[in-house]
Amino acid sequence: MKVLEAMKQRKSVRKFLPKEVTDEQIRLLMEAAMSAPSAVDKRPWTFYIARSEEVKEKVKKAMPFGKYNSSIIIIPCVNEFKTFPGEQHSLAYCDLGAATENILLEAVELGLGTVWCAVYPSKKRMKAIKEALNLPMTVSPYSAIYVGYEDGESKPKDKFDEDRIHIL
Repeated sequence: MKVLEAMKQRKSVRKFLPKEVTDEQIRLLMEAAMSAPSAVDKRPWTFYIARSEEVKEKVKKAMPFGKYNSSIIIIPCVNEFKTFPGEQHSLAYCDLGAATENILLEAVELGLGTVWCAVYPSKKRMKAIKEALNLPMTVSPYSAIYVGYEDGESKPKDKFDEDRIHIL
């Protein structure tokens, strides 16, 4: 599949079949994530994957709107030891956005559905996820990506809008 086609096919899926995502699919999703660009190649990411029902329930309880029954939930996190000091620290969250998009696009290639739910910048959600997963003090959650096989068939939206392009 061409990259632009994968981008156009990507959509938010909120209803999943009770079918497992395989270890090989998880590895490919992680390879895609870690292929993302990163400011000064810091690669400040670390990824937690909720696979057991017990851990998925903890994550869902911590998320006010993320109650989806997916096969796995990927929680991309910032590893504070891999970031810039001071104000430049926020670049790590930009890097995690790029890694997240790569996960979403690889999922399309693998025939998986996803929905990306924000954790950052909500201090309340970040604290709840940190506690739910018992994350180290130096790790901060960025988002929760629910991944699985779509139950049903929804169509992606055509989001192209020429009125938003300004060539100067």
